[in-house]
Amino acid sequence: MTEHLNWVMEWSGAREEWRPVPSWALVAWLIFYVSFLVYAFRMNGGFLFIDFANLVVHEGGHPLFGWFGPTLGLWGGTILQLLVPLLLAGYFFRERHTAAFVFCTFFFFENWLYIATYMADARAMALPLVTTGDSDFVEHDWNAIFSSLGILPYDTAIATVVRVVGWGGMLACVGWLAARIKTERHP
Repeated sequence: MTEHLNWVMEWSGAREEWRPVPSWALVAWLIFYVSFLVYAFRMNGGFLFIDFANLVVHEGGHPLFGWFGPTLGLWGGTILQLLVPLLLAGYFFRERHTAAFVFCTFFFFENWLYIATYMADARAMALPLVTTGDSDFVEHDWNAIFSSLGILPYDTAIATVVRVVGWGGMLACVGWLAARIKTERHP
């Protein structure tokens, strides 16, 4: 077990120091993230400008994962939407690139807000839907997923938990980045 853990630590670069980032750049990034958090909070679960990009990735996930069957095709939008920033964050973690790692991780968690909004709409189905296929066969992903799992009545409760995870993750990213200012000044 210890050998495996050592191999993972070596492979991931976790034993290496993070690349230094000038304090002015860290402050600029913090201003960006705090501004975005204020913007997202004021939108109160509404569609954020970054969600246009999230929507494109989400829709691309359906046909991509659809190769593996209808169930994965249905889940594929959300899977790819989370997988893209997560894999990028993993790469930048391995490279120990501070700003890029935080950016990708932050927007990984921002995706949770977008997903929570979609989940919370599972019963109401009031959101406008987009499809890459035949518009006569548009399906609300989370209505279909929650219905198949027998948990449709809990859509808003589940969405609340997902939204809390998103906000918690984004705030943790900003907190970690803020802690880097002290680390960069006093190694």
